[in-house]
Amino acid sequence: MSPAWLQAILGPGAKQDAPKMYAWTLDNLEDRTPSPSPPASRLDHHDDSQRRVYILGVGNLGSLFATSLASLPEPPPVTLVLHRKDLLLSWRESPGIEITRRGSAYKHLNFDVELWSEEPPRIGQAREVTEGRGIHNLIVATKASQALPEVDRVRRYLDENSTIAFAQNGMCKLWPPHGKTYTEYRFRDGSHPNWLACVTTHGVTSLGRFKSVHVSEADIKIGPVYLNMFAGKSSILLDLLSQAPNLNGRSVAQDELWVLQLEKLVVNSVINPLTAILRCKNGELFSETEGSLAELIDALLLEASNVLRALIKDKSTDAILQPAPREAKSTMTNADGDRNLLDQRLVLLDRCSQSRLKEMLYDVGYKVRENTSSMLQDVRAGKQTEIDEFNGWLVETAGYLDDNLDTTHHQILVDLVRNNYLVDRESLVNHFPCLRDSKLAAARSH
Repeated sequence: MSPAWLQAILGPGAKQDAPKMYAWTLDNLEDRTPSPSPPASRLDHHDDSQRRVYILGVGNLGSLFATSLASLPEPPPVTLVLHRKDLLLSWRESPGIEITRRGSAYKHLNFDVELWSEEPPRIGQAREVTEGRGIHNLIVATKASQALPEVDRVRRYLDENSTIAFAQNGMCKLWPPHGKTYTEYRFRDGSHPNWLACVTTHGVTSLGRFKSVHVSEADIKIGPVYLNMFAGKSSILLDLLSQAPNLNGRSVAQDELWVLQLEKLVVNSVINPLTAILRCKNGELFSETEGSLAELIDALLLEASNVLRALIKDKSTDAILQPAPREAKSTMTNADGDRNLLDQRLVLLDRCSQSRLKEMLYDVGYKVRENTSSMLQDVRAGKQTEIDEFNGWLVETAGYLDDNLDTTHHQILVDLVRNNYLVDRESLVNHFPCLRDSKLAAARSH
């Protein structure tokens, strides 16, 4: 059965025509002040359009990407793509992105700013996105639930010359088995973009609109999810992300990227929802190695491990573990490059065992102990969380693979976060079966 997001695209009521999009700028706002130079002027230069990077979503992560690219010795032109008119108005009042790092604030102003809409502006020039010429480089830094719908909306401007980098938490939706189905449906002539994904371990929190603080500096791994037949060994966007200051970016092979996303998803499926319902900092989850919270973490890890191990065994992963040459040589081979598919699966099955995942989780938990999770930030701000992209993905994947896979505790977390529950440690036992069973067993032993 196809996941809900794919059904929404393939279903009979889905919009099939790629809409024409208009690029609103400051000149299209009421009481406008004429821009010193028209935003479209640079698009007339071939080299500029080849290097221009569009960043869709200018929250904490989008701001990190934008300011890092702007810090390159020869920065590419960068266009920030906003999703609401009030954000464009805010930019007019106070232009620039400010990021604080190691106690110092850095403000970057050299960006073009646009709002992409199917509605043409009533004031000023009505200009089509990229003048209708196509998008070469796009970083998608929206919330995970919005990422593919936003990209799908601008598919009119995407082709085999486009490179799209998804920078969300959670699993990229274009991994097998569903990515090929989506791509072949939307790009039927085979001229689909090169799909990349990023695994980001930086910690960035908000100080307000267009203001962020880089609280923990780490790294970014970038690699291919699904490339087209024209893809070369590298791309402008991949090179820029690997070279940009403060990102500490590194290119990885397809199979390694997939496993890194799986591992980060496990971390997010534990830390994010638990801190959201307990309203605590990350480190408080790991302050005790025994007790109800530690038992719950073990139960969540066991369920996640079972899902990941079933996925690794599934035939749909053959395309990842034995990638086409253009997806880059697998990093999971031995010295002579002759490890077979079974050997690769055995390595991954061990890597995704509960004990290995627990070791990884506690290691990450220590490193981010002083941070506030993104989900708790969203809950406090009254925003939609990414619970469906973390725990919901595990539940959905379990259903796709095997109806007998148990994800009871992850489903409970989904329900608690969706309903904005506040839970204290003592009352965890009232919500999670593993803790009730443990309490009952303890009572019987006395």
